[in-house]
Amino acid sequence: MSAPSSVLKIDSGVVTAVTLDRPDVRNAFNEAMIEELTAFADSVPSDGSVRVVVLKGAGPVFSAGADVQWMGQMIGFSHEENLADASRAARMLLALDSIPVPLVGRIHGAALGGGAGLAAICDVVVAADDAVFGFTEVVLGILPAMISPYVVRKIGVSAARELCLTGARFSASRAKEIGLVHAVVPAAELDATVGAQVDLFLKAAPSAIAATKRLLSEVAGRRPADVLALTAENIARQRVSPEGQEGLRAFLEKRPASWVTARKS
Repeated sequence: MSAPSSVLKIDSGVVTAVTLDRPDVRNAFNEAMIEELTAFADSVPSDGSVRVVVLKGAGPVFSAGADVQWMGQMIGFSHEENLADASRAARMLLALDSIPVPLVGRIHGAALGGGAGLAAICDVVVAADDAVFGFTEVVLGILPAMISPYVVRKIGVSAARELCLTGARFSASRAKEIGLVHAVVPAAELDATVGAQVDLFLKAAPSAIAATKRLLSEVAGRRPADVLALTAENIARQRVSPEGQEGLRAFLEKRPASWVTARKS
């Protein structure tokens, strides 16, 4: 997997924890974080050696979005330089969205701008009940451009128009109401709730999870008739795969499948 990082703390294992590790600037994004998150996402293997990735933030907040000093440098950028910079951020988001294992977001404090965009990418999000969210880019005179595909996919056009056009901050309970967050708990229960979600993933077949993530992206927004062949091919392929065969046998023999494992505490 990826090399040691100066802006991320990576605890590798079957359950890999990635901590945004710039607490002095509220885990704000800069060039280094974008580069290293991209490298990490590209390094996640599809062989089942990593089963879940948990994304969290060091210090008092999850992520406050873009680093102010880093953004200040862009005032003098040309259009071409801005395009190159934005493309790197877009590539990071796509790489995180495409990892072949579940991505679980552990949100505390605040998730603003790009930080809220990360929440939109996560497959499952657990938030502290006092966490604050916001797609705040328009307040700074810019756009939630790179995160917009993931935000619209996650919360729908209506909520995205309200929240992205106003830049308003909103509560964890509102985030759950619109589908950005899946569980809201007291801060003291964050780790236990994330752990319970991880346990569910550890009971599922790694190849089935990876194939399901791809399939959901491919069928989203399409008519059932238009994806009939695609869905049939996917289930047929999985049924004859080693894990598909093992899963069916385990069910019939009333035993745990070979991939079922316990989380190390």
